[in-house]
Amino acid sequence: MKFRWDKKYLYWGVTALLVVIGGISFYYLIFQGSSLKNNLLGLLSIIMPIVDGLVLAYLLWPIVSFLERRLLYPAKDMLTARFPAWKKRESKLKKYCRGISILLTVVFVLFVLTGFFRFVIPQLAFSVQSIVSQFDVYVSNLTGWLQEILANNPDIEKMVNDAIKTYYPKLEDWMSHLIPQMNNLVKTVSLSMIGVARALWNLVIGLIISIYLLGNKERFLNQLKKMTYAFLTPQAANSLISDARLIDRTFGGFINGKILDSVIIGIICFFCVSIMKLPYPMLISVIIGVTNIIPFFGPFIGAVPCAFLILMVNPWQCLYFIIFVFILQQFDGNFLGPKILGNSTGLSGFWVIFSITLFSGLMGVAGMILGVPVFAVFYSLMRRKINNNLEQKGMPTDSAQYANIHQVDVETMELIKQPEGNPSHEEAAWNWKHLFARSGKAKKQDREESEK
Repeated sequence: MKFRWDKKYLYWGVTALLVVIGGISFYYLIFQGSSLKNNLLGLLSIIMPIVDGLVLAYLLWPIVSFLERRLLYPAKDMLTARFPAWKKRESKLKKYCRGISILLTVVFVLFVLTGFFRFVIPQLAFSVQSIVSQFDVYVSNLTGWLQEILANNPDIEKMVNDAIKTYYPKLEDWMSHLIPQMNNLVKTVSLSMIGVARALWNLVIGLIISIYLLGNKERFLNQLKKMTYAFLTPQAANSLISDARLIDRTFGGFINGKILDSVIIGIICFFCVSIMKLPYPMLISVIIGVTNIIPFFGPFIGAVPCAFLILMVNPWQCLYFIIFVFILQQFDGNFLGPKILGNSTGLSGFWVIFSITLFSGLMGVAGMILGVPVFAVFYSLMRRKINNNLEQKGMPTDSAQYANIHQVDVETMELIKQPEGNPSHEEAAWNWKHLFARSGKAKKQDREESEK
């Protein structure tokens, strides 16, 4: 008897295979999670140079594109207009423009890094050494200032003394446990230096990879689009490519804009702190600039350690610094930030705080930096999906049009407002209160009648 092939056997076989693979994956995830994590970390360490190259190429592309389109392409057009024979070499000229723009970008980045390690790092090291060498003097100054304040305020003095009595034994216990751990700390620092050297080596390889990626950006993107249309339906491929553009516009615009904004804020802070003659201007500016990358909470996170450093030197200068940071934050939030970033995230203040709180709990400091753009991408994709579904149903996409609606007509998809006879929430609440008040009065009347 001849066997007749049926497609349902293929579907059953594929389904059974997927079930087995899912079961094995679930088993390893639950019972072999640590080994799986170690394998993933080992794989990540192997491909880290490629990851560094992708990240560097993504961050450097705006500079390359700016130089290419605003500087080199106009020069190319001028040359081809002056020498018409060069128009036949249009493709080669574009390659030359790309190569020159990449070279100028790499030179610019190396120049910035050289200046940072030559001028900023020594200043930071000098500031840290100065803090360590004069720490006793700063502590005595701060103690004298506190004693002067507490002498005139006995209530505050009592509260501070009680806090010292409560927390000083805990501090002593912590210090007693910390000192024996110093040897382990030295070993950890030594191992971290090896890790830093390895990271620098991966960064050098990543820079070479990024140069190759920048030079062949269009070819790689064309290959990715080709693969997308080969394995997906045209509708799914169009949607995926559109989502990728949205992610690039939202995530890349925020990251690059925030880095530029933080660099400008750090430079402004350095000049203003130097003019105000506050201590450790370079250290304070670096802290303020780096923490400014964190949205919303960044300026306040950076201001706390800086204010404490200045407080140990001069309390009145600490007050001036706090006022300056508040003014700088207002300038950044209301003028500089919107000019650079625009509305790249499209998030309200509530969602910014929500994303920072959520991702900081999941990923720590990295989550505080990346939480807003990641959540902005998710928010934008969901908003576009919702709007597309509503448009397909013939319903409006403006949220304001859904105010006070009672229901939607299934046939015409028209929004039906709440009838005027139905009470609003305020009226309903008032009716309930009035009902309870009347019931209370009725009970009181019943009690009075029963007593009579």
